[in-house]
Amino acid sequence: MSVYGVVSNAARGHVVTTLLIAMVAMLFTALSYGRMARIYPSAGSAYTYVGRELHPMAGYVVGWAMLMDYMLNPIICVVWCSAAAQNVLPQVPYAAWVVAFVVVFTGLNLLGVQASSRVNAALAFGMGIVVVIFLAYAIRYIALIARPAGYAWLIPFYDPSTFAPGRIFHGTSIAVLTYIGFDGISTMSEEVENPRRNVMLATVLTCLAIGVLSAIEVYVAQLAWPAKAPFPESMVDTAYVHVALRVGGRFLFQLLNATLLIANIGSGIAAQFGAARLLYGMGRENALPRRFFGSVSARSGIPRNNVLLLGLITLVGASLLTYERGAELLNFGAFIAFIGVNAAALIHYKFRSKEKVFLPALAPLCGLVICTFIWLNLSNSAKLLGTTWVVVGLIVYWFMRGKRSATQAPIDFA
Repeated sequence: MSVYGVVSNAARGHVVTTLLIAMVAMLFTALSYGRMARIYPSAGSAYTYVGRELHPMAGYVVGWAMLMDYMLNPIICVVWCSAAAQNVLPQVPYAAWVVAFVVVFTGLNLLGVQASSRVNAALAFGMGIVVVIFLAYAIRYIALIARPAGYAWLIPFYDPSTFAPGRIFHGTSIAVLTYIGFDGISTMSEEVENPRRNVMLATVLTCLAIGVLSAIEVYVAQLAWPAKAPFPESMVDTAYVHVALRVGGRFLFQLLNATLLIANIGSGIAAQFGAARLLYGMGRENALPRRFFGSVSARSGIPRNNVLLLGLITLVGASLLTYERGAELLNFGAFIAFIGVNAAALIHYKFRSKEKVFLPALAPLCGLVICTFIWLNLSNSAKLLGTTWVVVGLIVYWFMRGKRSATQAPIDFA
């Protein structure tokens, strides 16, 4: 729901189509993640898969790209939260909301406040109820007011008046943000029963469930609000809650706005803390200066320097980046990991493994090709900024390499 308006403007309304195309790429990639988790059950990360199957340098690039994702996630969450908060209190300037949310994210992480699994489960259940309420209102609106007829039911999939392949694939490169996070399942190999079967099954089914449920959500939204013109800049980031206003009035608008606000706050806080821990791990392994990045607070055990640094980065990033640009940059890093894992699965199961699996070469090859194609359809500015980040990472790697002993273990970005 958060990325709906941005994708709709990019693909001229074909959000369902972009989600389904992205789902195909993610299903092949999920299959590769699941297969690689069978080979490395205790070290489930794209960095490990690529570094061991292709080359340690390639693994480092994947890890550095993942670091960019961790840093960008809280930035786009602050951008979205600030826009959503303005829906409630428009008289408060956007910049003030940015500062407020950065302070909240950083302050809670300095205190070590993390949601428990029970709180997360309760929030997920509550959000599921809100989705059901929205769908009920939307179906009622479509049946009684919008009343599409004939071909209008198919326009969310294909509108001949606005369809353009370039727009569709550019929209797909942003819509992939919907699926980000499924790869984390591969890190749970040591906690599940029968990991050789269940990690792959869970990863693939998660992508499938995300794709189907998201397609339903945006399909009814597009029927209720046909995308004959782009969403105006003032509402593009929170376009979905404006659809809720149309189908359910002020009550549904406020309910959905508050629900997505809570979701993005939770995601942003967790992402910022994850990035702080990742920087701490890199500092501890001397991939970054240990004195700053590898230290923790003696009282709280929190990597305070990293949390404060990420708070500053989030503040600057949320002030300079739009939600769309931040999402594209995040997907730039994610696609590097996806491409690398598909390549690792292709090399391992085609040339090294004697294990018999279904379509050992074709499945990862399809994932590799589709992910590369979508990655190439990111905006030029996203590719330029992302490439710059990779180059900076390589400079850091070579600079720090001389400070690490030759016998030290490789850096794990998991």
